[in-house]
Amino acid sequence: MKLKNIRNTVVLLFLLQLGLQTARSQEVWTLEQCVDTALVNNKKLKIDKNNILISEAKQKEVKSNLYPKLNATFDYKYFFDLPTQLMPASAFNPMAPEWQFNAAQFGVPHNINANVQLGMPLYNAQIYGGIKATKIASELKTLQFKKTKEGVYVTISNLYYNAQIIKNQIAFMDTNIKNSNKLLDNLKLLKEQQLATGTDVNKVDLQVKQLQTQKNLLVSKYQQIINALKINMGFDAGTMEVVSKIDYQKLPVYSKQKITDIQMAETKKKLNESEIKTLKRGRLPSVTLYGSYGQTGYGYDEKPNDFLDFYSVSFVGLKVAVPVFDISRRHKINQKKIESENTDLQLSLLGEQNDMEIESAKNQLAITQLTINNTLEQIDLAQSVYDNTVLQHKQDTASITDVLLADNNLRQAQQNYIAAVIDYLKADLELKKLTGNIIN
Repeated sequence: MKLKNIRNTVVLLFLLQLGLQTARSQEVWTLEQCVDTALVNNKKLKIDKNNILISEAKQKEVKSNLYPKLNATFDYKYFFDLPTQLMPASAFNPMAPEWQFNAAQFGVPHNINANVQLGMPLYNAQIYGGIKATKIASELKTLQFKKTKEGVYVTISNLYYNAQIIKNQIAFMDTNIKNSNKLLDNLKLLKEQQLATGTDVNKVDLQVKQLQTQKNLLVSKYQQIINALKINMGFDAGTMEVVSKIDYQKLPVYSKQKITDIQMAETKKKLNESEIKTLKRGRLPSVTLYGSYGQTGYGYDEKPNDFLDFYSVSFVGLKVAVPVFDISRRHKINQKKIESENTDLQLSLLGEQNDMEIESAKNQLAITQLTINNTLEQIDLAQSVYDNTVLQHKQDTASITDVLLADNNLRQAQQNYIAAVIDYLKADLELKKLTGNIIN
């Protein structure tokens, strides 16, 4: 009995999990959900986040050069042959000539050295310049992350809009196929009553097949866009769907903000100026405090005078390094000055391009808004023409060709409206990007 209950529980849990997976796979995703998911899971963003962490670690590494460094060394040597020195012969014989030397071996076989060395920079312009440069480089990595984030937002939005327009086209196609099938059935009945020709039936039948082929192509294209959306989201959402309804409303006016590209160029200029200052300060002396404490051991292993004695060795010192001549530094400074000039030119160019592109985006937004109004009127007119043509065909005052033409015009007007709305949303997206409001 217990085994049966356990089996029933397992089956129930399995069915519940299957139901949750099915519900998840059929979930309709909004644009906001897609964007939020991408901002968390997109692999490019994860790479840029890691680059920020790397730059922060690099900054800490450079700062650590200001801290004292403590090293411990141990050295043991056993001399099979003791070191030999040449000494003036007069040291052993006062009567020996000055040019005469005698060879003498000094020391003992066993030599042991154990030392603890401390070094601390008191002033080093290169270190301070490196700290400032890594801080600016970290800011640059943060801006690069922001730029990638904006790019992901734009990519996801454009893919989502493309998916929406294809999905609406498929919906229009389904409606048109349904209407064409009704028309085909009516014509077949009329043909049986000898009130319609086989040519009329074939024309409508051909249109139904063409519409079905177009729908299949649209379904395939829709799936390709959905797959691209999943990849950019960095998340497998199953058989996801986008919202069919495309909300159209007049969008607000955006205040102009400094775009990320200009911020990055300004940061690069700041980094370049910091490097120039560091190179110039490289002419200044560096001051280092250092010291050492150790033990030196000497040992002799022959009887009866074998011994091993240790002696302390300690000192402190101050080291001042003054660069006297380095012509390469001057060339490096000149290179950085030219790079700084190029950055100024790039900033000026980016500002001019940004102003021009903002005006173009505003014009595009106005044109698409006008197009939306026109297409709405065209839909109403095309629908009226189609209804009247169908009525006239029933009264035998319009041909089947007229009906098909009116149907095509209606479908085209419907698709033009959807395309105009999407163009409007894309133009708004571009304007948000150009005015620095893309992720605000």
